[in-house]
Amino acid sequence: MSEHEPAVGYSEVGDQEVRSLRVRYCRLRTDGGEPVAELEALSFRQRFGAVAVAAEGIGGVETQPEFRRQGHMSRLLRQALVGMAQRADVAFVSDGIEGVYEKFGFVGAVAEGHLLVPVRNVERAAGDCLGTAVPGVHDGSSADLPAMIRLYNTAHAMRPWTHERHSGWNRLIPQATWKPGSQTLVLRTGSAPVGYAVLEGRPFGDPVGSLTVDELVAKDAAAARLLLVAVARICWQRRLGAFTVREPADSLAGRVARHMGCTYRQRFPQSGGMMAAILNRRALLRKLEPELRRRAAGRHSDELYETASDALRRGDLLPDDKVLIRLLLGHWSTDDAYAHGVSIPERYGDLCAAWFPGGGTPSLPTPYAHRLDRY
Repeated sequence: MSEHEPAVGYSEVGDQEVRSLRVRYCRLRTDGGEPVAELEALSFRQRFGAVAVAAEGIGGVETQPEFRRQGHMSRLLRQALVGMAQRADVAFVSDGIEGVYEKFGFVGAVAEGHLLVPVRNVERAAGDCLGTAVPGVHDGSSADLPAMIRLYNTAHAMRPWTHERHSGWNRLIPQATWKPGSQTLVLRTGSAPVGYAVLEGRPFGDPVGSLTVDELVAKDAAAARLLLVAVARICWQRRLGAFTVREPADSLAGRVARHMGCTYRQRFPQSGGMMAAILNRRALLRKLEPELRRRAAGRHSDELYETASDALRRGDLLPDDKVLIRLLLGHWSTDDAYAHGVSIPERYGDLCAAWFPGGGTPSLPTPYAHRLDRY
């Protein structure tokens, strides 16, 4: 530090609840109290299949203009990650800047995907009935949130990257000036909600002709089909030819839409995007032991399993944490790892293939970051 640069100190302030997430503010300030840089460390529970673990995410990263390009953000991130490692064993970034987070141990670990559903296909499957209201579908309200949370957790309980939603969750977009907020459709059988769809609100006066569903969750295929028909009916009324559903292809909504005929589009960023980093390897693997046993399904001897588990925790097996987090989350399979030059001892090959089958397989659904849980 030169004699002309002000001394800068680090602090953490928290915890506060912001839109259903616990937030800790990590800050750099000069000795005189002038803000230099800030980020938010958000607490949640993140799934690695059937097991959810405590995790923290980085968001709201910002450096004041007069302090940029002086290394403050690197210092802030390093110190924030030290604090995060005291509270959680894994960290995430919802929207990483290209070329920045890799140096701190993060790596892209989930793809961006969505379904594109032609209205005409839904109309054919529904029997040409888009001119009439769908029975049981109503506008949702805050009173429906507990049932929506239960439906969501049940539907995505095995999906890597999915947040485990708690009873007070509410990250629907609120209405504001020029912003209509989230529109919720709820399907009921009697008085019980059996499915819902959250439509992305478009700014009032926006001339762009499109409709996007942020989330579509249903108890069964019949309910998913009715919700897709209800969304298609809105498009039909607006004279739109297709709509987007932000659900993975192997979700219930995805399977029903695929049966109707749709396109699934995925994007795999080389850098940036949704990223993850292991903070405490041994502790994370201990917590994920039930999930690894589930994936292995008792197909290997106890002796081999314990030997491989010990090697994995020590780092003798798959020593690169960036490779390991991609494998644990299902972003990579062992075949992907081999294609990137990763070596796995032959005696552990079959077990690692069971542990790390990749998403979209019978034992591990596709990892997916739902829009309403991003930060």
